[in-house]
Amino acid sequence: MKDVVIHETAIIDDGAIIGSGSRIWHWVHICGQAVIGQNCSFGQNVFVGNQVTIGNNVKIQNNVSVYDNVYLEDDVFCGPSMVFTNVYNPRAAIERKSEYRDTLVKKGATLGANSTIVCGVTIGKYAFIGAGAVVLNDISDYALVVGVPAKQVGWMSEYGEQLDLPLKGNAEAQCNYTGQKYRLDGDRISKI
Repeated sequence: MKDVVIHETAIIDDGAIIGSGSRIWHWVHICGQAVIGQNCSFGQNVFVGNQVTIGNNVKIQNNVSVYDNVYLEDDVFCGPSMVFTNVYNPRAAIERKSEYRDTLVKKGATLGANSTIVCGVTIGKYAFIGAGAVVLNDISDYALVVGVPAKQVGWMSEYGEQLDLPLKGNAEAQCNYTGQKYRLDGDRISKI
């Protein structure tokens, strides 16, 4: 674990792979089969399970548990106290480890503070999940979703600014900060 900063209270189980430049803060626990990329940051009280893969430059804020079968691509942001699940219908008296559902969070997505991602979904690249939202279904690339249950209310640029686009149709918009242009075709968006 070259050039990795690990606070003295953190627990890193033998076998965990952690990329260079990563920072692991107070009371973090990373299980031994976890694979973590370069330049990641783990805030206070983060837990990372065994069957977890985390890409490069991922930021996981305080009090987040990344359970087995959760996969985070590069540049994902997990806000404070957001929640992942891995069993759809848990019961304390029934073991359901064989029923874990995969959750994939694609490149550049933001998961806002206190949001909940119910297992078995895919969050599209550069999607933006608002604070407190509860995600029950797949989220499109660049989608902005809020509420309980989460519903799409707009589109976001890769920079993290809302784009002036309808939810559906054919239109183009530009990020006010970067000048990058985006095209909406139906209910899908792409950079141009």
